[in-house]
Amino acid sequence: MRAAIAAHQSGATVAIISKVHPVRSHSNAAQGGINAALTDRGDTWEDHAFDTIKGSDYLGDQDAIEYMCSEAGSELISLEHMGVIFNRDDEGRLGTRAFGGQQRARTFFVADFTGQAILHVLYEQLMKSDIRVYEEWFVLSLIIEDGACCGVTALEISTGRVYVIRAKTVILCTGGLGRLFEPSTNALIVTGDGIALAYQSGAPLMDMEMVQYHPTTLKGSGVLITEGARGEGAHLLNSDGERFMERYAPNMMELASRDVVSRSEQTEIAAGRGIDGCVLLDCRHLGEPLIRERLSQIYEIGLDFAGVDITREPIPIRPGMHYLMGGIKTDMDGSTNVPGLYAAGECANVSVHGGNRLGANSLLDTVVFGHRSGNHAAEVARNIPYKDINVAAYAAQEENRFKDLFSRDDGERWSQIRLDLGTEMDRRFGVYRDEAGMKALLKDLEGFKERYERVSVQDKGRVFNTDLVFTLELGFMLDCAEAIVLSGLDRKESRGAHSRTDYPRRDDENWLKHVLVTRAEDGPRLSHLPVTITKWQPEERKY
Repeated sequence: MRAAIAAHQSGATVAIISKVHPVRSHSNAAQGGINAALTDRGDTWEDHAFDTIKGSDYLGDQDAIEYMCSEAGSELISLEHMGVIFNRDDEGRLGTRAFGGQQRARTFFVADFTGQAILHVLYEQLMKSDIRVYEEWFVLSLIIEDGACCGVTALEISTGRVYVIRAKTVILCTGGLGRLFEPSTNALIVTGDGIALAYQSGAPLMDMEMVQYHPTTLKGSGVLITEGARGEGAHLLNSDGERFMERYAPNMMELASRDVVSRSEQTEIAAGRGIDGCVLLDCRHLGEPLIRERLSQIYEIGLDFAGVDITREPIPIRPGMHYLMGGIKTDMDGSTNVPGLYAAGECANVSVHGGNRLGANSLLDTVVFGHRSGNHAAEVARNIPYKDINVAAYAAQEENRFKDLFSRDDGERWSQIRLDLGTEMDRRFGVYRDEAGMKALLKDLEGFKERYERVSVQDKGRVFNTDLVFTLELGFMLDCAEAIVLSGLDRKESRGAHSRTDYPRRDDENWLKHVLVTRAEDGPRLSHLPVTITKWQPEERKY
């Protein structure tokens, strides 16, 4: 939505295609806040940039991080002017809370539903601008002519009709791929569609091995318990009642970076100091008034999903898959190597998160680079004509694919394959990984792909055929899984979220570089790019 608004303000004719109504997007689940260094409280964007670079375990590209952090303040104020009602402090100024991996409290928030607040305000701006929204449409493929992206084919879910939509430029803002893992904090719709579409079209994916496990998710369901709870002062306890983070990050304690806290929890659980595979998050000492005001959503989540009143007892949590730092390789304008194709947000990798994202930098990434990619895509579109494309041929290609799926009556359904994929990804590509596990996972993926080739769609109708949509999503997920595992096997070190028990140390001499996966005719190809370093040299990361 930020990209669409920027492109519209630049004079472009814009439409959004979304497989759900825009305010049902997964940004709803971003609870804790959005980072910005506002100078009126003595903060500087350079300090924010350093914390982000250190958090990335020095894999983030420093030019992109500098841009994001220097733009953060103006983007935050723009959101406030649009109508996002951020919490304020006792003096009436915009209030902040502390978040992991940062030396200062620079996270601005709306209680514990910041993403939802921003999402609704941007949707209001969208309606005000009269931008066309194709809601509950599913993109099937990108149209590539003469090496350039010039539109998409899409399924109107309510009718089952296939449409060919021309465009001078296309921006993918499709989020992550969390449901490749079970459980996950991500919504069921987060299936890596845009990442796979770009991969299938020849755009490289970068740092796909960097999959973040959030330290505080509910056991079983994987529902997110915001980092804002620890930002407000909640403690992590083991079965002995110890604040165990003192052993692992004595300076930052519970507010060390996410990868550090997740590994610490996993170590405690493995050492037998967990409780049924979990540790405890204790908010009791914060007091009921603060919890009701600033953590109201997780108070309700505790009651609904765990039967726990967090004002009276600790809640059981464990690390759970949360976010993809990797994604479609873009430059700072959001451009991919495919002319006309852009990406922004979690599906993209402009490389501001590197090996580990800091909490509350994700909403910032989406609005800063959504804004910038919208401007650039509009500028490019202004100076090029529409390409001539064979509409009937593209539509027929998709119809033939559906005909093939509908003709199979005795194949396996998508659901069991998806569950098996998620279970194995969580088991073999979790907080800790090793060569043997990842090779076994790669072999499993071959089996999942063979099963997918025979998959059948039980519902043969065309109107709101969710059976068909879920089947198509599974194809995208398998493409993404392949890129993740190949990248993980390639990176023979531990850096950020990529923790290998067989290569436990960070290796700057050999691996201070990005891993790229590109699909070629003979299969996936791996390559590498140097990390852009401006002024912060890599050093040992301690919290």
